[in-house]
Amino acid sequence: MQYPSTLNRDELIELATKTYFGNVDAKNMEATLDCFHDTALFTIQTDHTTHEGKAGIREMFETFFGSYETIVHQDFNCTVDEKNGRIAASFEAVLTDENGEVTRLYNTNFWRVRGDKFQEVYVYMSGANVLV
Repeated sequence: MQYPSTLNRDELIELATKTYFGNVDAKNMEATLDCFHDTALFTIQTDHTTHEGKAGIREMFETFFGSYETIVHQDFNCTVDEKNGRIAASFEAVLTDENGEVTRLYNTNFWRVRGDKFQEVYVYMSGANVLV
């Protein structure tokens, strides 16, 4: 059974770029996880890795947040399918570790939204997978 999104175009963009990535960049775990359904799937397509459910996604973000002093997602270019609750965004991720080493990734994410939360996320990463 299909569970459509309840969000309009602007709300889908807000969820992906401001609510989700804004909280990822702030390392706000609970607000980041609140963007996902309990049974969500988070797949890094370029690494053939999937994190299942909020527990698996939490573990992924605990490692990610602990690996970098600063996390910045910027320069979003979004495409939205409002009718089907889909959004895609290409963007730059700038990750700085505790030694000041900077990793720049140029990624594209695809989200499927059910109601007002992510049910599926697919990440295409330009470099090594940082979401382990």
